[in-house]
Amino acid sequence: MISLPPNERDLHAYVDHQLSDADRRVLETWLASHPDEAAQVRAWQQDAQQLRAALSGALQQPANPALDPAMIRQRRQRQSRRHLASAAVLLIAVSVGGFSGWQAREMTLVRPSMLPMTDALQAYRLIAQQGMLPADYKVDSDGDMQRWLDRYFNRASRLPDLKAAGFEPVSGRLLSTDEGPAAMVMYEDGSGHKVSFYVRPPGPKNTFLPRGSRSDGDLQAEYWSGGGYNYAMVSPVDTPAAQQLKQSLQF
Repeated sequence: MISLPPNERDLHAYVDHQLSDADRRVLETWLASHPDEAAQVRAWQQDAQQLRAALSGALQQPANPALDPAMIRQRRQRQSRRHLASAAVLLIAVSVGGFSGWQAREMTLVRPSMLPMTDALQAYRLIAQQGMLPADYKVDSDGDMQRWLDRYFNRASRLPDLKAAGFEPVSGRLLSTDEGPAAMVMYEDGSGHKVSFYVRPPGPKNTFLPRGSRSDGDLQAEYWSGGGYNYAMVSPVDTPAAQQLKQSLQF
């Protein structure tokens, strides 16, 4: 005996003529006072009729459970759910892909027409200021930032020692450029001020940089080359941290 209100399984059993006469009468009485559900059942019945018509030739053959309209509808429902799940995954992939593409564009190497170490400044904005990219490595009581950096840049210069300015390395993030991997090491002082050390392969046509300094909005970069890589120290402009950094690097 079915219970009221009927569940979806009961409604499908009605459409597929799988209910007893008593249950069918009970369900038909209930549908008569529930027009929305009745409309849904009629739509399912039309689907069943179309399926039977489309398979009329095949249904003349010996019984095949796979061709039963109820089984076909169930498969269609499962396929529909899979399609919805696939669409959701695709949406997530597109969203992530859109962010990744934007990230890659933000992190791309400096083009010839761009000013030196623009990507170092962009990395600072994304990671230090906006917090949009998490760290790949964080210094703990046993951590060694230099050892982490050496895993990827074994010919690079040593990390700058900024202890005199009150800064210690606290985290690292791997990035990418068209020429190969890049990395940004974050330093902090006791007040939470942040400066970054950025290392990357030389730009197009193996372009190395003379020692220099430039500002970009609220940030400034001190840059140089050595050991086959380009480097930059980035900090907020016109701050005590920036002045201490410049003195520590002897620019």
